[in-house]
Amino acid sequence: MKHNDLISSIIRYEDGNMSENDTIAFFGELVANGMAWTLQGSYGRMAESLIRNGYLNRKGEILKEV
Repeated sequence: MKHNDLISSIIRYEDGNMSENDTIAFFGELVANGMAWTLQGSYGRMAESLIRNGYLNRKGEILKEV
């Protein structure tokens, strides 16, 4: 993910302007590149929740959509 795309996605997520499926895809990218674990804690918790609930695997691959 490019820096500008990352910032844009973070803003969209934080503002609540992402669909559920966009959120899953966004967190899939964050998990895949390791950033889910380096951003503020709520990102890691959300990533863990999506993994625990079967939406993503530990590689960031999408397993199911909403």
